[in-house]
This record gives sequence, C-alpha cells and structure tokens, in this order.
Amino acid sequence: MGWEVYIMHSDKLNRFYIGCTRKMEERIQQHLTHFFGEDAFTAKADDWVLKLQLACKDERQAKSVEQHIKKMKSSKYINNLIQFTEMQERLLSRF
Repeated sequence: MGWEVYIMHSDKLNRFYIGCTRKMEERIQQHLTHFFGEDAFTAKADDWVLKLQLACKDERQAKSVEQHIKKMKSSKYINNLIQFTEMQERLLSRF
C-alpha cells in the first residue's frame, strides 16, 4: 500500500479536511465513525465526502503535499486542485 493525500468536504460545515494515510478506506471510516473522538475536527459533521485522492511515492512526499495544501488556506485553490488534473500532476512533481 502506498501513501495518499486525501481531501474531504462537508457541506454542513462548508469546509475541507486534508490528510494523508497508507490505509485510505480505513482512515475514511475512522473519520466517519468519529474514531478520533468527539472533539476531533471531522466529528463536527457527519456528511464528509471524499473529493480527491493523490497517490504519492512515499510518506515524505505525502506529508509535504498535505502541508502545502494546508498552508495555502484557500478553498479556491483546493477546488481547482480537485478539478484540474494538471494541477495535481504539477503538485506531485514539485515534491
């Protein structure tokens, strides 16, 4: 199993959540079942939808890509990243 960066969206909160993992299906289930506790950010909503998965070559790349996306602090950037595969490819090649 390789590392992946993922982006989920909640309509209820109108917010994105960005993370990285080696076990995508398990991680998504953990978010949806509030595995991380009721105080966790993803526990604030129950309508999370997976919007994007980016396959990374290793943990270092995944964490770098995750941090870059978070640092942008822009829903417009995230929406464009979801929509345009060219942006995804450039981002992965950058790190």
